[in-house]
Amino acid sequence: MTDEWKAPAKASADNGDEKSWKLLEKTLLAGVEEQRRARRWGIFFKCLVFIYLFFGLALIYQAVDGKTSPGGGAAYTAVIDIEGMIADKEAASADNIIGSLRAAFEDSKVKGVVLRINSPGGSPVQAGYVYDEIVRLRAAHPDIKLYAVIADLGASGAYYIASAADQIYADKASLVGSIGVTAAGYGFVETLGKLGVERRVYTAGEHKSFLDPFQPQKPEETAFWQGVLDTTHKQFIASVKKGRGERLKDKEHPELFSGLVWSGEQALPLGLIDGLGSASSVARDVIGEKELVDFTVEESPIDRFSKKLGASVAQHLAMWMGFQGPALR
Repeated sequence: MTDEWKAPAKASADNGDEKSWKLLEKTLLAGVEEQRRARRWGIFFKCLVFIYLFFGLALIYQAVDGKTSPGGGAAYTAVIDIEGMIADKEAASADNIIGSLRAAFEDSKVKGVVLRINSPGGSPVQAGYVYDEIVRLRAAHPDIKLYAVIADLGASGAYYIASAADQIYADKASLVGSIGVTAAGYGFVETLGKLGVERRVYTAGEHKSFLDPFQPQKPEETAFWQGVLDTTHKQFIASVKKGRGERLKDKEHPELFSGLVWSGEQALPLGLIDGLGSASSVARDVIGEKELVDFTVEESPIDRFSKKLGASVAQHLAMWMGFQGPALR
């Protein structure tokens, strides 16, 4: 091959190598820029997390500081919130409510206690625990009165707890009562048949799977379960009668124990409540100490964060998809 042919070939190869190097250089620079961009975003999000934690700790400190040094040495009215479902591991669990009650009754500056209720009810066991503790604390501290104040809703298990108080107050439009027991579930027997799915259950015990939603109900098991609900209902009624005494007009109105609810205005002549008022008005006009100090046990930041992630939602969804046990609702 002559030198004339070799020179253009060499020039072409040099150009190709130069383009390859430039392409490689651009790729490397793009990778470096992407790393820088990712690093900047990482720093940004870390700063956001730090700011979030800083303000969260500040709020927690403020709440704790407000509860540890209330009243400035003067007497005050203790307020305890019962809000949402009354159930274990919830904000309105027996452990939380009882802990708040004990702290309030044992505080020498507390002149009276107000249970501020806004709840549809929940577990009869949890409500029973709180009811019994209120009775015990009232006997141990006869000089401190406890008043239940119903806001929007004080139904079923929430009213169960309220009936242990010295007196119950509500707004004229509050919903009060629902003295009953419910247990709910779903039946998927025909659905499985249509899908061609066969349910197989192996048990030791004739009635071990009697609440299985994928099996047909049996009359004797339905009757048995109704007996469980009736027994729980009788316990509920007995506790309400014991707490309310002669104030309850159940002889003239047996429908009080049917599971119905009434407005506060309707509940007053029925003896379900003792008067109309709010937590503030009861503290000012009944207890005689208008300053309110919150003794409610708050959920930890970790619990609130886990619930935001959906742990609580998943738990309730699982409950609704299957069988739900007895509840005062």
